[in-house]
Amino acid sequence: MAKLKPPVEKNEMVELTFEDVTHEGDAVGKVNGYPLFVPYGLPGEKAIVKVLKVKKNFGYGKLMKVLEQSPARIEPPCDVFYQCGGCQLQHMSYEMQLEVKQKQVKDALRKLGHIEGIPIHPTIGMEDPWRYRNKVQIPVRGVEGRLETGFFKKRSHDIIDMDTCPITDEQNDRMVEAIRRIAEDAGIAPYDEEHHKGTLRHIMVRNGKATNEIMIVLVTRTEKLDYEEKIVNEIHKAYPNVKSIIQNVNSKRTNVILGHQTKVLWGEEYIYDTIGDVKFAISAKSFYQINPTQTKKLYDQALKYANLTGSETVIDAYCGIGTISLFLAKNAKKVYGVEIVPEAIEDAKNNAKLNGIDNAEFFVGAAEKVMTWWKAQGLKPDVIVVDPPRKGCDEALLQAMIDMKPKKIVYVSCNPSTLARDLRILEDGGFKTLEVQPVDMFPQTSHIEAVANVVLDV
Repeated sequence: MAKLKPPVEKNEMVELTFEDVTHEGDAVGKVNGYPLFVPYGLPGEKAIVKVLKVKKNFGYGKLMKVLEQSPARIEPPCDVFYQCGGCQLQHMSYEMQLEVKQKQVKDALRKLGHIEGIPIHPTIGMEDPWRYRNKVQIPVRGVEGRLETGFFKKRSHDIIDMDTCPITDEQNDRMVEAIRRIAEDAGIAPYDEEHHKGTLRHIMVRNGKATNEIMIVLVTRTEKLDYEEKIVNEIHKAYPNVKSIIQNVNSKRTNVILGHQTKVLWGEEYIYDTIGDVKFAISAKSFYQINPTQTKKLYDQALKYANLTGSETVIDAYCGIGTISLFLAKNAKKVYGVEIVPEAIEDAKNNAKLNGIDNAEFFVGAAEKVMTWWKAQGLKPDVIVVDPPRKGCDEALLQAMIDMKPKKIVYVSCNPSTLARDLRILEDGGFKTLEVQPVDMFPQTSHIEAVANVVLDV
C-alpha cells in the first residue's frame, strides 16, 4: 500500500487558521487534516506560514504574516522575547493564557486519562503576572574582551546580551548586572565553554520575597577564585541586604549549572523566606519554589483538598525540603515525608526545627520502597500527598498508594500529561477523581501546575 504523502513541502508558504495551542506554547493549524506547529500564533488567527520541517504525521512552521489578528494578541514587553527561549506566551493576553492552561489540563485528562465530567476549575492566576521569579541563574561568557551575561537563545548556547528580564525580580536583575561589572573590573576570566577554560561560569541570585534577604552564588570552573576578597568586599559594601556570598565549584564539562562543592565566601550559608506563616531556610542548592506568591495559593488548594481536622496521619511523597509537609503538619496529627535527595531531607528537618514543628518526620529513600516498608510496618495513612517531578509518579509508587488505600490522595502536578496518566491508574485501582484546580505558577510560559482531589471510591 502506498504511503500517504504529507500535503505540504519544506519551504512552502501556506495559509493557516490556528485552532489551538500545544503544551509547549506553539499554535496549531491544519492543512487537509495535517497539523503544523507554529510558535507565536494564537487560536482564531489566520496567517501565512512557511513550512520548516515535514514529518510523517505533523510538521513545523514559521509565522510570516498575521492576516487576521486575535484580540488577545499583545506586544511583548521584553525586547528579546522572540530570541530568548525562557518565555513562550508574552504575545498572548494574560486572560487567554489562563484559559489556554485550563484547556490543557482538561484536554490531557480527557484524551490521555479518559476522565471526563468532573470540574476542571478556571486557572488561579496572579494579580500582577510579572517580576515573580525569586531566583535567576545567568551564564557568563566573554565577548570581545568583555564579560557578557544573558540567557541562551532558543536551542543554542549563544548568549543574548540583556540587562533585564521582566519575569525576574527587579532586584535580582540589578544584582546580576552589578556582579558582572564587579567581576569584569576585577579581571575575572569568563568561562569558555568550547575550550573548557576560564573561571566564572554562572551568576546565581536568590532572594527571600518576604524577608528581602539576598544570596549570591558565583559558579566557577576552578576552586581558586582570583580577587576573591576584592569581589566580596565590593558586593557586601554596596548592597547591605546581601546576606550570603557563596562560591560553587563546577569543574566538569556539563550543562548542569551547580557542581558538588560549595563554600561560603562571606556571610551566612542560608537566607530565609516565608510562605504564609511557615519559615524556610534556603541554601545555594535547596529546591525552593520560584514563585512564592503562587506557591501559597497552590498549597492552600492542597490543604483544602486534604480537608484535615487534626486527627489524620499524612504521607508526603516527594517532600523536597518539606514545603508542603510543614503546611500539612500544622493541621494533621502526624506527617511522614519521604524524598530521595539526602540534602533535601536535611533541609526539611532543619525547616521543621525552625518552625517548632515536631509532628513531621522525614526519611531519605525512594518513595515507593519506603512506603511499601511503612505498609509492612502497619502504617495506615488517611491522606497521601504527592508532588512528583515532570515525569510523574513511579508505577511502583502508584501501586503502593493503591495498596495503602488512604481515604484521600492530593496530587500536585507540574505536567498535565503525566497527571492524566497517573489519575487513570489510580482510578483503575479503586479511586475516584472529584475535581482538578489548575494554578499558574509560571506566567508568560507554557507551564501549568494543577492540584487533583482524589478519594477512595467505596
